[in-house]
Amino acid sequence: MGRIPPREPALDRPAGQLEPMPGRWAMLAVLCCSLLLVAMDATILNVALPSLIDHMEPSPMQQLWIVDLYGLVLGGLLITCGAISDRYGRKRLFIAGFVLFGLASVVAATADDPAQLIAGRALLGVGGAMVMPSTLSLIRNIFTDDHERTQAIGIWAAVAGAGAAIGPLIGGQLVERFGWSAAFWLNVPVVVLTVTAGLWLLPEYRAPQHGRLDWFSAVLSVLGVVALAWGIKHVAKGEPAALDVLILLAAFALLALFAYRQLKSPDPLLDVRLFRNRAFTAAALATLLAMLAIGSALFLISLWLQYIHGYTPSEAGLRTVPAAIATLLGSLCTPWLLRRVSVRFLMGFGLFTLAGGFLLLAAVSTTTYPLVAVILVALGIGDGVAITTAAAVLVAAVPPERAGQAGAVEETNYELGIGLGVALLGSIHGRLFVTHMTDLPLTGDQLDTARGSVGGAAYVAHDIGGPTGDRVLEIAQNAFDSALTTTSWISAGLVGAVAVLTVVLVPRGFRATASH
Repeated sequence: MGRIPPREPALDRPAGQLEPMPGRWAMLAVLCCSLLLVAMDATILNVALPSLIDHMEPSPMQQLWIVDLYGLVLGGLLITCGAISDRYGRKRLFIAGFVLFGLASVVAATADDPAQLIAGRALLGVGGAMVMPSTLSLIRNIFTDDHERTQAIGIWAAVAGAGAAIGPLIGGQLVERFGWSAAFWLNVPVVVLTVTAGLWLLPEYRAPQHGRLDWFSAVLSVLGVVALAWGIKHVAKGEPAALDVLILLAAFALLALFAYRQLKSPDPLLDVRLFRNRAFTAAALATLLAMLAIGSALFLISLWLQYIHGYTPSEAGLRTVPAAIATLLGSLCTPWLLRRVSVRFLMGFGLFTLAGGFLLLAAVSTTTYPLVAVILVALGIGDGVAITTAAAVLVAAVPPERAGQAGAVEETNYELGIGLGVALLGSIHGRLFVTHMTDLPLTGDQLDTARGSVGGAAYVAHDIGGPTGDRVLEIAQNAFDSALTTTSWISAGLVGAVAVLTVVLVPRGFRATASH
């Protein structure tokens, strides 16, 4: 295929006046390849964490930062990167971000201590934030036909959801054969191929002329998200220090100031007035809560499969495949369903199915894998339907010239949801785990290590061996199961409440096939 020349159509023209772009499905394939890699990196460490813990022995807090810092940095920077791409070119930022993503993968793969690995994960988040705004906004620009765009969004959501779900599978296979660093080396050849294809195929887009970028607002948004994540992580762990509470309050103040500046700005980084649209708000909430729930579920279930049932990383990853398949099917079927049933029904169905998966996880003893597979299918179907419907609604609920901001909101909530899921629900689970770790036949450093995490308990049990080691492992397994049950009840309640709210917010008769 010859090189497709850059195009910069007037973004304020009605979509119906634009001719279909040649090669648009090949462009979608390039965007989906990048999206797949960025989505996989949000969960690929779930099964690599035990191997990484054995190698580096990070503290429990370092473990959480290693897992969720990527999503939090990515989510915090998406609004700013979306504004930069609008001004300086979406293709340009896409290529630069993916190059950084590859370099950051090398930094993480060569880490010898937790600090370097955390730094590598942060850089991966920066690179991912530069890439992600281009995906959904370019789909809005490339696909001018309503039905084709809905199909493209379905494929986009399928790749995003399946990428997060197959991350544990790919990670497990690589970790078992080549060690935990292989989870990062995987990125490098994919980055090279995708950058090459992107330079050749993707057209450049810029929105109509903007004023200067509001860097102060950009700093406010990033600091606000980071402070929010820090406060949630520490407060959720129980007995927070006064500084932790102050940081959480500062997060709310920073984000409130950011919203105020956006309301006053003639050219905002994020037009917060979009949230006056009830369907837009419902879709944003659905994305955030769906990914918050599924992110924590995949993290905790992966640990549960390995530490409680003794599966190897690859065996644990293989057993998460039902979630990936269900997500893929749910996402691909949703565009067809959107033309036949209401948005309210589909969004409610997706979220209530997701909540049902958590109810099953909480209410039934999870001692056999077939039941876990059923739970993963419910979570996958609910996630696929909810995320695809929400993405279509976000794009349809705003005028074409705001499509880039709609994409930024979708992607921010997607990545921030995964990060906050591990940070909030992971911290709650960790706190509950500690409260159940009683009557341990240990003292000193061994006691502190065993109480810190299920991985630490498994390490101590293996080190001691004999009846004492077996007793430590049994207590840890029971504590993990009890904490998982309570965390699942909390997740089910959160998702169920948002399901009711979204059904109330979405107007009757709202369609996701044309701008409103």
